[in-house]
Amino acid sequence: MASSSTPSSTITLTKKHHVFLSFRGEDTRVGFTSHLYDALSRKQIVTFIDYELVRGDEISPALLKSIQESMIAVVIFSKDYASSKWCLRELAEIMKYKKLHELIVLPIFYCVDPSDVRKQTGPFKDSFARHENESKEEVQEWREAFNEASNLSGWDSAKTRSESDLVGDIVEDVQGKLMSKCISSLSDFEGQLIGINKRIEHVMSLLCLDIMDVRIIGIWGMGGIGKTTLADAVFNRISGQFEGVCFMRNVRERLEKHGSLDSLEHEVLTKVLDGENLKLATPTILHPFIKERLNRKKVLIVFDDVNNFLQLETLVDILNRCGLGSRMIMTSRNKQVLNNFVDGHDHIYEVDGLDHDEALELFRKYAFKKKHPTEDLNVLSEEIVYYVKGNPLALKVLGSSLQGKSKQE
Repeated sequence: MASSSTPSSTITLTKKHHVFLSFRGEDTRVGFTSHLYDALSRKQIVTFIDYELVRGDEISPALLKSIQESMIAVVIFSKDYASSKWCLRELAEIMKYKKLHELIVLPIFYCVDPSDVRKQTGPFKDSFARHENESKEEVQEWREAFNEASNLSGWDSAKTRSESDLVGDIVEDVQGKLMSKCISSLSDFEGQLIGINKRIEHVMSLLCLDIMDVRIIGIWGMGGIGKTTLADAVFNRISGQFEGVCFMRNVRERLEKHGSLDSLEHEVLTKVLDGENLKLATPTILHPFIKERLNRKKVLIVFDDVNNFLQLETLVDILNRCGLGSRMIMTSRNKQVLNNFVDGHDHIYEVDGLDHDEALELFRKYAFKKKHPTEDLNVLSEEIVYYVKGNPLALKVLGSSLQGKSKQE
């Protein structure tokens, strides 16, 4: 059985997993690897780990797919790593995929000398010698994978003060690599969102991230105008600057279905406190220990689609207990709800519809898959854009409904 941590990620997930863990189970499963997996999960880094205790020699297609669906492969070299054909074949596939695609490989030298990994000496010498009797060609591929991986920048357990320090350093390194990898993806994503950049910059100016206070920003507008898309884009751009983050989607719908704040409050606290399984005896009264921890953390919380002041008062109060520099973003169709929360240094940003040129571009993108259609289709585009008043959702729906239809239709 394989598993993947599944909390909502703070980093845009362009593949199924952020991290794939390659390790020798007998060496590190119940110790170092499990500690690393838990630490990554607490940081909301989606991590694949294979829980099969008994492995054959051949790698399953499912495991190969998991490698391909990961952004980073963390390879934990331990003393008996090379004794397992499974591990060696896994490593060979990882290095092969690194060459063909943009897979980042991060080697961890756990209680082994990096030079022994590079030269296949020390504890690895006998393991490779035993494998030589079966397939020299494949063993040569494994040796090359060992050598290539060991020459990459990684972490040596002998150079850290403690295992907990090593785990912390690795998690921080992984976060940095993911953020760097996602920045380009985020830029591409934002570039595809017509008219989004100037709106992002407006919200960013209201957030004033360089000021160490606690504030709420409201994003207001009609349904389909792009409030959630805007909040998403801002969240993805700035979440790496906070110690705890939470994006709570569809708040109105969730409260209408369940009617209770308990689960929402628990979810918010769990996410901003690094995924810990908190036990709240009384939902409206926070334990002093939780209050103290919140007070030391700079957090980012987004409540998407809120419509009831009384129901959310308890949730918003969480922000007032958080550390300086914390921010909350709320989206709503109801400006009065936001007015109840937003005051002083805080601001409400009204999301306007797309301007004429932006609306035309978006409609044509969905209706015709091109910016410049024929003259008769251009007239139709102008009429529809005038009718929907720059509402992005309406433009997408109408554009998609016309896709593939003839002029007469």
